[in-house]
Amino acid sequence: MQKRQFPVATVDRRCAKRCSAGDPWVYDNEILGMDGMPEDGGLADVVSEKGRYLGTGFYNSSSRITLRIISRNTNDLFDEAFFGRRVRYAWEYRKAVMPKEDLSAARLIFGEADGFPGLTVDRFGDILSVQVLSLGTRQRLDMMIPALTDILSEDGIDIKGVYLRNDSKICELEGMAQEKGWYMRKGDVSPVTLITENGIIYKVDVENGQKTGFFLDQKYNRRAIAALAKGRTVLDCCTHTGSFALNCAAAGAKKVTAIDISASAIEMTRENAALNGLDIITRQSDVFDALKSRIALHDREADLIILDPPAFTKSKKTVGNARNGYLEINTLAMRLLPRGGFLGTASCSHFMTAPLFREMLTEAARAAGVSLKLVEERRQAPDHPILMGCEQTDYLKFYILQVV
Repeated sequence: MQKRQFPVATVDRRCAKRCSAGDPWVYDNEILGMDGMPEDGGLADVVSEKGRYLGTGFYNSSSRITLRIISRNTNDLFDEAFFGRRVRYAWEYRKAVMPKEDLSAARLIFGEADGFPGLTVDRFGDILSVQVLSLGTRQRLDMMIPALTDILSEDGIDIKGVYLRNDSKICELEGMAQEKGWYMRKGDVSPVTLITENGIIYKVDVENGQKTGFFLDQKYNRRAIAALAKGRTVLDCCTHTGSFALNCAAAGAKKVTAIDISASAIEMTRENAALNGLDIITRQSDVFDALKSRIALHDREADLIILDPPAFTKSKKTVGNARNGYLEINTLAMRLLPRGGFLGTASCSHFMTAPLFREMLTEAARAAGVSLKLVEERRQAPDHPILMGCEQTDYLKFYILQVV
């Protein structure tokens, strides 16, 4: 086999240690020198100060994440066969860890965790919603997506359309133009489709919905909290498309109220409730204001409260402020819950680490004057795999607690 000839990036000791533990990101200030200079989107080998090979990755001088490692095997050739194998590994993994019925709406590619830097692919029935936040990946998308649709077809899955959602500002940080539209389309397929998750039907708009159109990562957390909902009065805060609320209503909750500050989210929640023939109450309101109002009115009707706010921080610099936000909203919820009531609470920011989140919950309980029993500590569904050593992939925390 012909030896590959790539430019070589030498990285500092801290970066080498982190990469050796599984982290695939190399930041601009960690590169000590370059032997040769790849084009943006091109490949470069990463070595330690002592010359030890750490991996090969996509180079991008426009990004603070200057190198994204895609392989740690010096024999790999980055051709169609390589990416085809990676796609097959990702699909076979999901078939192994999830029931077949849960794969009709699932994340098929989860970026670095599946060896595809910056690539997200979500399946919604016969539509794939794709987001690319890495230049090197975008340049090779024509090798990745056809490989995925071909492999899915082997299992009888006919993908009718692939929609690109590269409309994030992160694209500009990568030196990429934002883009949005059909990558591939068979006939007059609509970007609005229906999916079924946990027996609940949802309307999904891959063109205009948040990120790729629907948040799939809480699939089993919705199921877990719904198991406690029968006969209870449920308050679902930051409901988005009504997913937690609908799971609880379907499980036999006595009363379900869904709150969100977004008018479009409330409208989507109503549509999804109608699709399922479920009766829930919707309120458009700031969640903090809604909780404070209930406390002022001594309204402790709800005995199951769910908190699933958007990420309060997307940077280490703002973790302190985010912690205060999580502390306030959780304290309010704990003050509202009666003894024996349950709280399902989440954070979707990897900067808000599990130890920090748990410490915050302890402080919130102290501030609310309650004690807590930990029922379950959960993470994202397994179609969003956590790559050990890559902290960015370990982002979702979901705690089920009882006030005692």
